[in-house]
Amino acid sequence: MASDVSEIESQSIAVSDADQPADERYLVPALIRGLKILSTLSDESSKLTLSEVAASLGVTRSSAYRLLYTLGHLGFVEYDARTKNYALGPQVLTLGYGYLASRDIIDVATPHLVRLRDRTGWSAHLGELHGREVVYLARVATRRPIASTVHVGTRLPAHVTTMGRILLSAMSDRDIRELYHDDITKPFSLKPFAGVEELLERIGADRANGVVVQNAGYEPGIASVAAPIHDVTDRVVAAINVSAIALYTSEDELDGPLKTEVLTAAAAISRDLGQRVTAPSLGFNGAMSARS
Repeated sequence: MASDVSEIESQSIAVSDADQPADERYLVPALIRGLKILSTLSDESSKLTLSEVAASLGVTRSSAYRLLYTLGHLGFVEYDARTKNYALGPQVLTLGYGYLASRDIIDVATPHLVRLRDRTGWSAHLGELHGREVVYLARVATRRPIASTVHVGTRLPAHVTTMGRILLSAMSDRDIRELYHDDITKPFSLKPFAGVEELLERIGADRANGVVVQNAGYEPGIASVAAPIHDVTDRVVAAINVSAIALYTSEDELDGPLKTEVLTAAAAISRDLGQRVTAPSLGFNGAMSARS
């Protein structure tokens, strides 16, 4: 055994070069088959039945089932009982963290924002925290004749907007105090809050709720619901919201169906960014520093 290890360590193995002949003594057939399943399922819109998986591997259905069961148990494969098809599971995303870190969050979020707009009937937005402001990165406008006035690139005060508040709640109280520390050369108003401590009380409640619901707060006549977006490390990296006309909605709708839809969309975006499915969908596991 020791001689085998020494031999492996003495070899210069270019694992990324598929043209190099492999030493079959060190290949694990079951692992190769499992990875081949993932590679086959990674084709665009690829979904396979148990028989199709077995045929692609050249193994029996029982052998294919054991491989699929293992991959499914680990979250790399999902089974649709209705269609009896297998597809890639969200856990595959964790393998490509380096790729995900450079992937454009706007591209990931946009289909979900479109779905959120269609399901609620109201404009849906994606935002990021930059210093004391929330910056709108994406907007899917409502089809109603009356819509919100914000556009991509709009900057709004974080402490009075739903997306801003949910993003601030991912920060520690210490970081928030530092962020809003009054500078003589850069005076800043915390209205409607009397000061930082009052703001921290509100942010603390937002942190506990994991969602912000606001009716006619920052902008008169506009109601909004916001939820956080987590990445593969469970860090809060952005937020989404829907903005509705207050006259056409109610507190019950805001705190009921609309909140549910926003939380569902936020969870779906977070999954697509690689957040582990076992992570909690509400609340925060770590502090996020404000971006300047």
